[in-house]
Amino acid sequence: MNKGRLEAFSDGVFAVIITFMVFNIKVPSSAEVGALREVLPIFLSYVLSFIYVGIYWNNHHHLLQAAEHVSGKILWANLHLLFWLSLAPFATAWMGQNHQASTPAALYGVILLFAGIAYFVLTRALVADHSKESALAVSVGKDRKGLWSIAIYVIAIPLAFWRTWAAYVCYVLVAVVWLLPDTRIEKVVHD
Repeated sequence: MNKGRLEAFSDGVFAVIITFMVFNIKVPSSAEVGALREVLPIFLSYVLSFIYVGIYWNNHHHLLQAAEHVSGKILWANLHLLFWLSLAPFATAWMGQNHQASTPAALYGVILLFAGIAYFVLTRALVADHSKESALAVSVGKDRKGLWSIAIYVIAIPLAFWRTWAAYVCYVLVAVVWLLPDTRIEKVVHD
């Protein structure tokens, strides 16, 4: 199957997710600068989630650039990823409105965990559908970065019930690691 429809559909879902997240930031009722303090936790939650969705979108784009085709299995794996990412607006809003509470912070981690697992499943489905020598298989490799991210989420979720701020540090740490350019796919595709 041609991968164009999968890319177009996914791009649309990514755009909707980001749009819905920004709707959760309510305008302060006062025109004073101090009124922004009330929405700061919600805004920071939005920034973190925007970065995460952007990271997934960017990596999804690169992943599909390296893919030659898709199958029904890949379509379902992609929907699995989009499902977990589509929960980001809810978790972002709940965490932002209750930034010191452990349960919203843990739920945010659960969504990140399952999105990370879903992305890993998507990469494995794509690699399985291509040859072991394909640009995709060579560039993805064992995906240690993805596995480490999943491990950090597994640690951060229970950590949220002990020290909420420590879970947030874990989430930011993973985002920073993924913000650092991962040129594996670009090198293979453009060589």
